[in-house]
Amino acid sequence: MKVVEWDKLSAAEQTQVLSRSSSSDDAALTKLVKGIMDDVRTRGDAALLEYAQKFDGVKLDSLIVSEDEYQAADNLPKEDKQAILDAIANIRRYHETSCPKPFEFDVDGRKLGKIYRPIEKVGLYIPGGTAPLVSTMLMLAIPADIAGCPTKVLVTPPSKDGSVNPAILFAAQACGIDAVYKVGGAQAVAALAFGTESIPKTYKIFGPGNKYVTEAKIQASQHHEGAAMDMPAGPSEVLVIADEFANPVFVASDLLAQAEHDTAAQVILVTTSEKLIAEVQHEVARQTSYLSRKAIIEQALAKSAIILAQNIDEAFAISNQYAPEHLILQIENAQESLNKVMNAGSIFVGSWTPESVGDYASGTNHVLPTYGYAQMYSGLDVIAFMKSISYQNLSEAGIRHLGPTVERLADLEGLDAHKNAVTVRLASLKE
Repeated sequence: MKVVEWDKLSAAEQTQVLSRSSSSDDAALTKLVKGIMDDVRTRGDAALLEYAQKFDGVKLDSLIVSEDEYQAADNLPKEDKQAILDAIANIRRYHETSCPKPFEFDVDGRKLGKIYRPIEKVGLYIPGGTAPLVSTMLMLAIPADIAGCPTKVLVTPPSKDGSVNPAILFAAQACGIDAVYKVGGAQAVAALAFGTESIPKTYKIFGPGNKYVTEAKIQASQHHEGAAMDMPAGPSEVLVIADEFANPVFVASDLLAQAEHDTAAQVILVTTSEKLIAEVQHEVARQTSYLSRKAIIEQALAKSAIILAQNIDEAFAISNQYAPEHLILQIENAQESLNKVMNAGSIFVGSWTPESVGDYASGTNHVLPTYGYAQMYSGLDVIAFMKSISYQNLSEAGIRHLGPTVERLADLEGLDAHKNAVTVRLASLKE
């Protein structure tokens, strides 16, 4: 990890230190994904089965998970089952608490309010790759269930033997998922967006993925017959703010926990202590040596940085400029410093709160904005699976009170039909 002193950098150099890898916006990727999307839209299941053989290396007889496969999930070790159930309970409690509440009030003859309704059909994408992301399934399925979405369709890439990880299937059943389909990549997004013979069309697609999945979600959201998307996504990232009181063992472990995700993952340490920098560098090397994903970690660290800030206020300014997906505060009085945070996907407060707890089981959601999108997007929550609908109900007194204002504003805009809809009502009250 390169080490820099923030106040000795030019504005351009500061921007460069906080820059991410280039986003997936190249023309070749766009063209490739569009071809896959068009093919699935045209040929449906036949295209999905061909892509499973081409990209996943498996010849499937059916896209949907069978009852036999669900039964195999019952053979999970009881400790694994209990861990999943404990996580479900914690995630459900947090999301039930954060669920939006309807409201109503009366003023001057007007009854105004807002109600919430679930999105009727949602698609949940669970990445495959080097690890079965059971936790991601929980983070998508539980808020969808709390929101009351009637149809919840889960897609995930099959393994080389054509199966889906039994832990994912156990968790899917525990979360009330309607169906699980063995399909991944851009082709899975296309199936959720447009529907096939086996996979129903959904109205909104959730879940992280690689650059092909992200590009497919963008294209689906822009197609008039496609589906909305949860949020833009890029490689995973963490920024740790640490002062002289931080434990270097803990700081290093947090950096490495993020670095093991992907070679494109980015980890940044911002600290006010030169002594801590040396100690963290030593710990990073020591802990990396015994971790199983050492090769991935080392590649991610090569693109990461340690920044020496003059003081804590400057450290928070750097963090807010970067807008990290995960922000870890290993500083004195961490809880009291929350008011300094403007941009972050999720915050991990204090030395006893590693990012891992939020990734799995603290209760908060780990589907978070990356790539600086925390400047304008929030992490996933129940509201993302719902629509808010406002309403108004005017009495005779209400239209009398508000009508003249509306007539005047309609005149200002030259919309006389709008004015007329009010005028005829006011006239009727004078009869």
